[in-house]
Amino acid sequence: MSTEDSSSRHVYRLHSTLELPLEELRDHIEEATYPDGVADVEITRRNNTLILKAVAEDESISKYTPTAQLKASVTENRVYEEDPDERRSSFRWDEEEEEPESELVEFAAFKGDRETVLQNSLLQYEMFLVLCEIAEEAEKGTLTAISERDGQLEATRIVDGEPRPADVEVVEGPRERTGSKGGVNWRDNKFISD
Repeated sequence: MSTEDSSSRHVYRLHSTLELPLEELRDHIEEATYPDGVADVEITRRNNTLILKAVAEDESISKYTPTAQLKASVTENRVYEEDPDERRSSFRWDEEEEEPESELVEFAAFKGDRETVLQNSLLQYEMFLVLCEIAEEAEKGTLTAISERDGQLEATRIVDGEPRPADVEVVEGPRERTGSKGGVNWRDNKFISD
């Protein structure tokens, strides 16, 4: 697929609360098969920010043209080998409680709306597909989105690594309600004089 074909593909809304261990994310990106148009995904880390940038297959695209990128924050979380709550419930008074085995693990957190998580328009839909694959790897968090492919709106919902049914629902917007009976008609209001 050439980048011209991607003009009929858009991501309109996106919200993500995805979290997964940084090591698992790196392994996934190394082994992933990318959508047409994306030759590779470069991972760059600046302090506690992780950028996953699309490398375009189309070599005629200038290296100065920004391609789509996914942005995550890196956090450290303590991971326990055994659930500490489970251990407390089996604790007996005559034995000394040992601290459960744990380690600090770095997590990549893709949290926020489209502008925060998915940036730049060139290959944006393709990087959205990469994010969907990451969402299926993540054991924690939700990805919801409304996108368009070939003129059709699509709803995406992935919860704790599992794709779930989703629908696009069209609702009346606040501007469309002004003529309805519930609103105030300021032009015909008897309490306002000319």
